[in-house]
Amino acid sequence: MSKSNNVYKDAYNRCLRLLDETRSLPSEPELGALLGVSRTTVRSILTRMEETGLIAWNKRAKTVLRDPRPDDFFPEEETDTLAEIIERSFMRRLLAGGAEAGMQINELELAREIGVGTTSVREFLIRFSRFGLIEKRRNSHWVLKGFTRAFALELTEIREMFELRSAAAFAALPQDSAVWADLDRLEDEHRLLASEIATRFNEFSELDERFHRLIHRASRNRFIVDFYDVIAMIFHYHYQWNKAQERERNEVAVGEHLAYIEALKSRDLGKVDAACRKHLKSARQTLLTSIPENRPSQKP
Repeated sequence: MSKSNNVYKDAYNRCLRLLDETRSLPSEPELGALLGVSRTTVRSILTRMEETGLIAWNKRAKTVLRDPRPDDFFPEEETDTLAEIIERSFMRRLLAGGAEAGMQINELELAREIGVGTTSVREFLIRFSRFGLIEKRRNSHWVLKGFTRAFALELTEIREMFELRSAAAFAALPQDSAVWADLDRLEDEHRLLASEIATRFNEFSELDERFHRLIHRASRNRFIVDFYDVIAMIFHYHYQWNKAQERERNEVAVGEHLAYIEALKSRDLGKVDAACRKHLKSARQTLLTSIPENRPSQKP
């Protein structure tokens, strides 16, 4: 269950919530489709529920015996959403394969590797394909089309527009908003990472993603938040392919984040704008540097 542990925990918690709505669970195939996971994962969920006295499982009959208690749920910090799990597994597969243009991606293999249903994987790939980096082929196959400098420049332009707007919205939030406490926690994590950068520099990418997602959520614009999922994926995985000077790059970025956080806390829109632009300029250069000059110039 190690590969799909997060999938299992997330699906288990969602299945627990179903118990509040029904006294009998549907069939295994129906439950798998409902939760977006494989039949193997469904059986693991049912087995645990039977062991903990939540249900009586007799072949096709799955009778609810009691309502779930808070301690039945896996802690929220141990679960990721299904979309996040598929996204992370997909990008890891690209990294492992060298992410070269023409690389084959098979829906069935990816779903089996993660432990989720093929429908969920297909929905993710369709969503990701909107940006021209992968293309659908026959028999559940997809092809990676490659990543060009022209595409990177277009992407950074959109990112800058979105983040500048989101940062300004963040600075205007009321002082009692929960995001300020989130920002304080992220600041503490940045300072700790800065003090241990020599040994922990490779942990920056995950912290970077959480920081920028927090800023973008302040826009309260579903299209900005949705589009940023793809922007974040490309930025946070693509420039990892080039490991040259990774520690130095990340050390500079941590410093820029701390200056950015200070500007947000000041609520001075001029300072926020300057700190945001400076950091995005560095991120843009990092992304462009990661793309070999001799990479084919076809546009995705």
